[in-house]
Amino acid sequence: MRIVTALKAATRKRGSASFLIAAVVLGLLVGLAAAILVGIIDLVEQNTHAYGVWSRWGVWAVALTIPVGLTLSWLIDRRWGPGVSGGGVTETMIGMGMHGGYLPTSKIIPKMAATALTLGTGGSGGREGPIAYIGASLGSTLARYTRFDHDRIRSLVAAGAGAGIGASFNAPIAGMMFAMEVILGSFAIRHLNAVVIASVAAAVTTQLLVGEGLILSSPSHSLGNPIHLFLYALLAVIAVVFGILYMRVLEMTAASSLPSSIPKWFRPILFGLSIALIGIVSPASLGSGQNFLSGLLRLDGPGKYVWWGLALIALAKIATSAFTRAGGGSVGTFMPSLVIGGSIGAAFAILMQEMFAIDGINTGAFAVVGMAATFATIARAPLTSVIIVFEITGNYELVLPLMLGAALATYLGDRIHPESAYTMPLKRQGITLPKSEDIDLLDTVQVDAVMLPVDGGLHRWNTLAEAAEFFDVTTHHGAPVFDDQDRLVGIITLSDITKAGGPSMTATVADAMTKDVITITPDAPVATALARMASLGVGRLPVVDPQNTNHVVGMFRRISVVRAYEQALSMSKGKELYRERTRIRSQPGADFFDMAIEEGSPLANRDVADIEWPADVVLVSVQRGTSVLVPHGDTTIRTGDRLTIFGTPEACDDLQHIPQATE
Repeated sequence: MRIVTALKAATRKRGSASFLIAAVVLGLLVGLAAAILVGIIDLVEQNTHAYGVWSRWGVWAVALTIPVGLTLSWLIDRRWGPGVSGGGVTETMIGMGMHGGYLPTSKIIPKMAATALTLGTGGSGGREGPIAYIGASLGSTLARYTRFDHDRIRSLVAAGAGAGIGASFNAPIAGMMFAMEVILGSFAIRHLNAVVIASVAAAVTTQLLVGEGLILSSPSHSLGNPIHLFLYALLAVIAVVFGILYMRVLEMTAASSLPSSIPKWFRPILFGLSIALIGIVSPASLGSGQNFLSGLLRLDGPGKYVWWGLALIALAKIATSAFTRAGGGSVGTFMPSLVIGGSIGAAFAILMQEMFAIDGINTGAFAVVGMAATFATIARAPLTSVIIVFEITGNYELVLPLMLGAALATYLGDRIHPESAYTMPLKRQGITLPKSEDIDLLDTVQVDAVMLPVDGGLHRWNTLAEAAEFFDVTTHHGAPVFDDQDRLVGIITLSDITKAGGPSMTATVADAMTKDVITITPDAPVATALARMASLGVGRLPVVDPQNTNHVVGMFRRISVVRAYEQALSMSKGKELYRERTRIRSQPGADFFDMAIEEGSPLANRDVADIEWPADVVLVSVQRGTSVLVPHGDTTIRTGDRLTIFGTPEACDDLQHIPQATE
């Protein structure tokens, strides 16, 4: 108890030392969680065999075990909500970008159970995505418990995800790179310490608890003849083809892409049987594929394999891992991409030896490069691809072919298929996450300085007619929805009422509201809130207590943006920071636009109050020479002024065609 008390006291100081202590604790927790996940997957697999299914049915047993495992995983997801099934990395990115680093603690155990049931019964995929999600959730929980600020919450969430990858492969540097390259999308130095410490602590903890046997490893390989670099480049091109094929199959089998005629409850059974049939023909395509891949990495020559057999295994792995995801399984794409890449790399090496009798080709070395190139195609993380192979093989003699393969695969993949496997689900949901951490004028103002009162809000039992009356009185277009204990349970807008058939005395707010609410915390920068709003095209965000995300303390609306700009400009006089402001790159719709007022413009020589501004436009500031003016109704816009406008591109285009002033 004294240790716990001392730890609480140290972390609650929220200084640099306590932040590093939190990173160490997080690494230990993630390492323990990874070891537990490995253990329960092994336990489920052993019990699946132990109860006699395999002894009676032989290889056909998978026709029973896989559908059962997927069905149980699907039921867990239905009970605990989105985030339990699927890979976990995309969900972590959404939590990081859209929820300020909030990931629910309540989904950690269900995620473990769903992953163990999926993989332990023969489902195809990797445990790395789920453990990354579990690690990120632990980081989010620890950050909230210790009350770190918004930026350090992001650091700990990313550190938890990276620690999960580091623990799974005993590759802490690769875990660090994955966190920075994929989760954060930034190599900002302020995040680095926590990510490194957590990744190392997690890897060491998992290795001590699990040992080397259940962690992917490979012997050393060398380049051999430098002429082979041409072959490695050709292999990278082939890896791009297989990687994009994998992503296309994932997209085609995603839940939202399936025919509505297939009942949701039947999908785990249908896909489970499909996986089983493929697995009966190609057993190497089931499970994580780790043992199969380890065998490939140890090959000097063709061994017992033929090239077309390995190519078929790669195709079978694409199908089984995509079907496992589609059937509601909790598995990631990390390990399947390595298995696919290793298979085509080894197949390519064997084919080259047979066709051209090229001397000195090391099959295991080509499998290693194939892994890196395929993962770089699927994840768009070339540095992680190279580093993880370095750490798995334990040597740097393949540095040239690895860098060549990863760079070429990333370059070609970006041009043929712009989305990665992790961002494809975001695109389907209409989400565009922030891609940079550039300095913005709105970074200088926090949400709590400009948020508005809640104005009462609505309750889930209110009728849609009452909701419409509420909007008419308040002039708002959206409002939070509360339960009987005033906890946030959704948000409703005028468009939601219209979609539900209009104001009604029978339909309730609960029938039309959006349950998955995007929120913001008071200590977040206004730039973050604005990027989050625009990512989904919403016009308001509930501001919630960081310690209780169901308690709304205010509302951030579009008018808050104007107030934030007024405050930022008055604080900085609008000079240096104004010149540093860049477009918020994450916004698919509303954004900031600069507009120069030229001679003959319909806006020239008119007061702001007299202009018929389009509905989706807010005038933020007027730059006149070296001065920046906060616009008011009696501000006259002159020729030569430069306006900063917030709105949709269409509305800003309409500004060029507004009516001229009448005499």
